Amino acid sequence: MPFDDWYLTNDLTEHLARAGGFLRSRPDRHTVHLTVTENLRARGGRHYGDAPPEFGVLETDGAVRAAFLRTPPHPLVVTALSEEEADGLARRLAAAGRIPGGVNADHDTAAALAAAWERHTGTPSALHKRLRLYRLEEPTVPRPVPPGRARVAGAADRALMAHWYAQFCAEVAEPAGRAPEDWAEDRAERGDLLFWQTPDGTPVSMAGTSPRVAGQIRVVAVYTPAELRGRGYAGAVADEAGRAARSRGADEVLLFTDLANPTSNALYQRIGYRPVSDFAIHLFGDRSRPAPQ
Repeated sequence: MPFDDWYLTNDLTEHLARAGGFLRSRPDRHTVHLTVTENLRARGGRHYGDAPPEFGVLETDGAVRAAFLRTPPHPLVVTALSEEEADGLARRLAAAGRIPGGVNADHDTAAALAAAWERHTGTPSALHKRLRLYRLEEPTVPRPVPPGRARVAGAADRALMAHWYAQFCAEVAEPAGRAPEDWAEDRAERGDLLFWQTPDGTPVSMAGTSPRVAGQIRVVAVYTPAELRGRGYAGAVADEAGRAARSRGADEVLLFTDLANPTSNALYQRIGYRPVSDFAIHLFGDRSRPAPQ
């Protein structure tokens, strides 16, 4: 079996024509790939990063076995691979002169590809983050419910949305990939970000949702400023975001947590989320070194 026989392209339409059915066959495990390609499709393939998107498909006997995408500056997002397939992908990317910077995949695939990249390039890698994917089973209102209510963030909230998004990205140590102002503009236009606001109308927490694709929606960018934490705001707004996703027709409502944060993992289980699978991000080269604080 040719484990390195990947079809590489920068064309989103071509990639989805080849891999779309495969990606939709497991919308939970492929949620990041589906969401990113849907966002790109909605923007006509336009990407906000410093280089064009890259895509790849591995086929065996006419059937898609795996797929990857990369939207710089983010790491490579790849579906599940065997160790042989991970080795083949690392060899293929190295031969093509493509430097992924890191990998985001299920735990075993990420570890196998990071090790293969080191073997083929001599470039060191390091585990950056361990993640857990959750699925909403039965929405459960967090108790006690904090005073206030959820509301949709709109055009008048763009400055605050942008500010909180920048803080969120810095706190989770992930590149924003685009200007926070642009992110806020899109959220305001789509109406897919909720604030939890106190009775006097002051926003104190936020949670967004991804577009619905292949029946799944993911809750994203759950953030409360540090000085407002511990009051139940994140649980309340995340619960409302999950319910909003279901009201938009989602068959599955998903979210990722950082396993280094036991508070958030416990919170989401209290409001009805159950584990699906563990993922990991490994960074390559200079990016694998600890960032200055």
